[in-house]
Amino acid sequence: MTIESLLFYAFACMAIVSALLLVNIRNTARALFLLFIVLFAMAGLYLFALADFIAITQILVYVGGVLILLIFAFMLSNKELLNDLQSTSKHFISLPNWQALVLAFAFLGVMVYSYISWSQHMPQWIAQSEAKGSIILPTDNNIKALGFKFMTQYVLPFEIISVFLMMALIGAAHVSRKEDDI
Repeated sequence: MTIESLLFYAFACMAIVSALLLVNIRNTARALFLLFIVLFAMAGLYLFALADFIAITQILVYVGGVLILLIFAFMLSNKELLNDLQSTSKHFISLPNWQALVLAFAFLGVMVYSYISWSQHMPQWIAQSEAKGSIILPTDNNIKALGFKFMTQYVLPFEIISVFLMMALIGAAHVSRKEDDI
């Protein structure tokens, strides 16, 4: 096993375990910190997919921006919520209902079936890309091409995402402000 595959499996396990704990935890503060781990692990997985720009954007925008705003909004919103930090659950994973477990196994079955079918017979579009030599290599510089695409073809979705981020900032400020009793 090479160091690359070891790192990939470490990031994948960290993302999966943190995501499972995230959806099952009842404490909001701990859930926010688990979301930090999930987003950081996903940035590591983007690096293995040769999407270096997406990985850096993931860290800067989501981990460094939106998640920090959510943490500040949570910390400033209500002191009663902070009292839950001392209470711990007696169970490692507590599923709210059995449907979540069935759905998780269904997704696992789909992923295992896809992996087995792709390892036995590669899809035609991947084989054609390999034959043409048009696959992305680790030495390729795709950041320049992404910059041109963002500012020409995808300028409208790029601006829509910036409006969503501004809405997240306004929402965090609204949640964190103190309400006066009337």
